[in-house]
Amino acid sequence: MMEVELRLEKMAHGGEALGFYQGKAVFVAGGIAGERVKVKVEEEHKTWARARLIEVLEPSPHRVKPQCPYFGQCGGCQWQHIDYQAQLQFKREILAEQLARIGGLEAEVLPTIPSPWPWHYRNSVRFRVTPEGMLAFQGLHTTDLVVIEECYILHPLVEEVLEALEMELAPIHSLKVKVGVRTGQQLLILETAGEEIPELSTELPASCVLIPPSGPPVVMAGSDFVQEEVAGKLYRVSAMSFFQANTLQAEKLVELAKEFLEPAGDETLLDGYCGVGLFGLALAGKVAKVIGIEENPFAVNDALLNAEAQGVGNALFLHGRLEEEIGKIEKVDLAVVDPPRTGMEKKALEGLLRLKPRAIVYVSCDPATLARDVAFLVGKGYALEKVQPVDMFPQTFHIESISLLRLKS
Repeated sequence: MMEVELRLEKMAHGGEALGFYQGKAVFVAGGIAGERVKVKVEEEHKTWARARLIEVLEPSPHRVKPQCPYFGQCGGCQWQHIDYQAQLQFKREILAEQLARIGGLEAEVLPTIPSPWPWHYRNSVRFRVTPEGMLAFQGLHTTDLVVIEECYILHPLVEEVLEALEMELAPIHSLKVKVGVRTGQQLLILETAGEEIPELSTELPASCVLIPPSGPPVVMAGSDFVQEEVAGKLYRVSAMSFFQANTLQAEKLVELAKEFLEPAGDETLLDGYCGVGLFGLALAGKVAKVIGIEENPFAVNDALLNAEAQGVGNALFLHGRLEEEIGKIEKVDLAVVDPPRTGMEKKALEGLLRLKPRAIVYVSCDPATLARDVAFLVGKGYALEKVQPVDMFPQTFHIESISLLRLKS
């Protein structure tokens, strides 16, 4: 494949830098907008190409030395070579570009709220286990595994579990750790390909759960959940439930949801894709009723137990897909939705439109699906009032945001 020199013009959704050669878009991992680089084209298509960075001819002032020895091989982090303030600005620009290009939305995107901890922030991690029993992450732009001995974005409580672990990992397919950053609780989750139960030894008072290929999780030590404190409330998060990976930024999302929705006290709030009840329970004291909908049965159980433990009596949690359950609801005044990376199904969006909540808060982890879904709602009578990126994942290209849509009068 040919080698070319080009000027990188901007950062693209997906984390690569984008330049042009003879009118064709060229994506370069490890590059930074503004740099002049020499690259080798390794994948070519009709209108675009992907190239490997060979040499930085004119470096960006934002280029820094990556902390991690696995950077460039491991697929976990993509932006350790960019200083943190520039990462925040690039995320803001990418979010605005996606809203404009995909959604046709000329929205003002507010400056990205930085993570208080740019490193060692992750309260959870999932490793693959190699046939030799080594912990690994998937490689960058490949299905190959990269064996990892240390990771600079894991919270010290996660690292503590990994360092204290003494067991034969060969029968394990993947290994997860979840911790409560504020509570100090630790949970080790082992997924096996077979029915064999591995022997476990650790010096820590951590809980351990085995996830067999079929059947329910098996508690090997302690309990099957951790608790985490967010905005003064305690949330139980079981082995199979989702929770935001950055506790301090999850707290910021909760604060912004309250601020954006401005609940008056007498309304019904819909919490779509509610998980363990993070947003709904945080807002329960400011509304008359909360209706949470979640398809993960373990998370629904957590939400019900969290409501009981917090003394919340005005929250109803339904198990099912939002697009199916939303049709059974008669009235909501406010809504918060936190869909997966794939965004909202059209049927779920249509269900929201039927209910006509006066305000919708959309929490997104993918700018492209956010742009698509918000454009649909704006075309049906909503105004996009605020778009606030919140840096949930420093050192990576992933962009978390929270947006406010208001029903036009």
